Amino acid sequence: MLKIKLKSNGKIHQRSFRIIIAPDRSKSNGKFVDDLGFYTPQTKTLQIDKKKMSQWLKNGAQLTEGVDKLLHPDKYPRVKKIKKVAETNQKPPEVSKPEDIKKEEVKVEEKIEKVEEVKKDEEKTQEVIEEKVAEVKEVEEVKKVEAVENK
Repeated sequence: MLKIKLKSNGKIHQRSFRIIIAPDRSKSNGKFVDDLGFYTPQTKTLQIDKKKMSQWLKNGAQLTEGVDKLLHPDKYPRVKKIKKVAETNQKPPEVSKPEDIKKEEVKVEEKIEKVEEVKKDEEKTQEVIEEKVAEVKEVEEVKKVEAVENK
């Protein structure tokens, strides 16, 4: 059985591929029957003799997966890689029980009460501060008046 394959050539980091017709079980760099074109991944250049390809497909040659991916990229959508989380020291999430939920509600209510108490205390301290500031202003005015009288 004949297949339409990619035959690699070029340097290691400068690969280019010939699109060839070769027997199914032949070596990748072995003998081939016909040359249809080339593909260069660096420039994404793909050139194929479509007449020869259609003739070979009519004669029974089959596309390999690599060539099929080049010719029909929509057929093979890219899959995003999912990062694996380290499984050590991780427990499955616990399901809350109704008793636990009630305890949490009580804790939340207690925290709300504490926050309200703190707000009241802050209001009281603010009032005390304002009273002290008013007293200091009165004392300063009295001192100014006495200073003016003494002159």
